[in-house]
Amino acid sequence: MSREDNSKGGKRSGKSKSKSFDRSNAPAKKTNQGPKKISNSDEIRLNRFVANSGVCSRREADLYIQTGSVWVNGKPITEMGYKVKLTDEVKFDGRLITPHKKEYVLLNKPKGFVTSTSPEKTRTVMDLVANASKHPLKPVGRLERNTTGLLLFTNDVDLEKKLTHHKSGVRKIFHVELDRNLKFEDLEKIQKGMKLQEGFIQVDEISYIEGASKNEIGVQLKSAKNNIITKIFEHLNYNVIKLDRVIFGGLTKKDLPRGHWRILTEQEVINLKMM
Repeated sequence: MSREDNSKGGKRSGKSKSKSFDRSNAPAKKTNQGPKKISNSDEIRLNRFVANSGVCSRREADLYIQTGSVWVNGKPITEMGYKVKLTDEVKFDGRLITPHKKEYVLLNKPKGFVTSTSPEKTRTVMDLVANASKHPLKPVGRLERNTTGLLLFTNDVDLEKKLTHHKSGVRKIFHVELDRNLKFEDLEKIQKGMKLQEGFIQVDEISYIEGASKNEIGVQLKSAKNNIITKIFEHLNYNVIKLDRVIFGGLTKKDLPRGHWRILTEQEVINLKMM
């Protein structure tokens, strides 16, 4: 594996008196029309929810609702005009859908950021992609606080589950820097596979980084287990000084500086879905 080239680029970003009067002389309002209904802006009609997800038109959504193809929170809904909250679990033909256009954002994560969607006292990766979308995005998998490199965000629930499944087989390549040179016999042990507390771990490929010292290693694997690279080397009494994910499912860091993000191309999305 060759040493990664550093490139520069710009960060994507985006930003998204009434007159008073004396009511004493105002005509009295009619009261025989009953209480005014207060609309909940967090609720939308189910047919609109389905149509916004991109699976069909709103008119077609009405037909699917009538035939019981749309479920809300585990129950089929056939009522026309039924309203749902944006936080409800809505399924179309058994598939979870969201009322927003599906978006895909790739971040080159720097050190010191936690992979979390919950508000925390410390910095999270969500701070770095705050301007990437108007809709809530979720990180696909996670990188440890001091691990750098590629992290994908999306509101595509199906793809997120597919890529994080333990049998997904998503190719990931890491650039590892150790506290000391890696012995060749230890490199062979890792290549053959190791039994850890998490189970038997098999990497696809491991090699010294070309043109670098023997403490810089390239590791390719498909395991979805968290922090597994660090655990592999710690098992052999090495400390990981730097860990950088340089490839994720065919996506690379080309023209994506540390701390910056970009929108995936249509072809990149297709490639991920076909994996």
